[in-house]
Amino acid sequence: MAFAPPGPEASFFDALERHRASLLAAAKTGAGESPAGATRLASSAEVLTSIENIIQDIIKSLARNEVPAFTIDNRSRWENITFDDSVGLQMIPQCTTKRIKSDSPKSVKKFALILKILSMIYKLVQSNTYATKRDIYYTDSQLFGNQASVDNIIDDISCMLKVPRRSLHVLSTSKGLIAGNLRYMEEDGTRVQCACSATATAVPSNIQGIRNLITDAKFLLIVEKDATFQRLLDDNFCSRMSPCIMVTGKGIPDLNTRLLVKRLWDAFRLPVFTLVDADPHGIEIMCIYKYGSMSMSFEAHSLTVPTIRWLGLLPSDIRRLNIPKESLIPLTKCDHMKLDSILKRPYITYQPFWRKELEMMADSKMKAEIQALTFLSADYLSRVYLPNKLRFGGWI
Repeated sequence: MAFAPPGPEASFFDALERHRASLLAAAKTGAGESPAGATRLASSAEVLTSIENIIQDIIKSLARNEVPAFTIDNRSRWENITFDDSVGLQMIPQCTTKRIKSDSPKSVKKFALILKILSMIYKLVQSNTYATKRDIYYTDSQLFGNQASVDNIIDDISCMLKVPRRSLHVLSTSKGLIAGNLRYMEEDGTRVQCACSATATAVPSNIQGIRNLITDAKFLLIVEKDATFQRLLDDNFCSRMSPCIMVTGKGIPDLNTRLLVKRLWDAFRLPVFTLVDADPHGIEIMCIYKYGSMSMSFEAHSLTVPTIRWLGLLPSDIRRLNIPKESLIPLTKCDHMKLDSILKRPYITYQPFWRKELEMMADSKMKAEIQALTFLSADYLSRVYLPNKLRFGGWI
């Protein structure tokens, strides 16, 4: 919920400090705080033992003349998902499963691919080496067919072994960027100093390995799109506004960008805001950062930041600022379907202000990109819109 707008004499820092104080108070009482051990990585010995047990089960099945199969939790059904306002979307303990059988024409290839990738993971963990998902795909691109197939199988294995994906020694290639008031040291000892220069810092590939994080930032701003992120850098927003950190996942965030946002929240308990387009796609992206995704719900504790607030662009801002209809875009059939889907999700019950904004969008049948604000002036976003939003608590 947004704070009531403070009086004109209240400073920007007053508004943010009030918000941060409420977050810290919630953290002390346990609200919004991950349970102890929730983000703990599994040890190499645990991962190796889990893989060995799976292989032993396959051997036992063959010895009994039974068909070997992998049993994997079904990550694509809402009935397997529960919602906790302090964590986000989580898989229920006794969820439905799917069987990847070795004698079924529909699943025999996937069975073989799971077995192959399990053997590769075993070697990586055993030798204490790492590989990216891209590396694994290119070991036999013809066999795997496409990168998405590899990505999905690695997530299935992580879910099947009940360990975070990082414990498999498989890293994702980062696409996200970070800028602003932040310093840290990477696992190999490299010192990184983020800044508000035109060239942002790439999000590290091994978030778990970074240490000695230092910041004087007053807030963290997640920006949906790279173009908007770069525009804010060009306008020197980080330095002009106050010490802050900006992150972009360049659209749907990759795992490393989500892990970084979570790591910064755990370390500093900064107010975290999102700046997304006023359209169903932008809202979906915000929901992934805040509450997680259905496909990664088995790892929710290490990925979600439920304290995130929606700063903009709000559908009500479009009306309030009198953005002309020519700057808006009609909702497509796909947009309407996405909007209906979001409105039916369990977390919307806990976000009445979000529901009001979504219903306003549905009623108007229009959406808007952040760039629509340039109708008011070229630098309206960085000079007026964001400062006023942050100063007067214009988030939900």
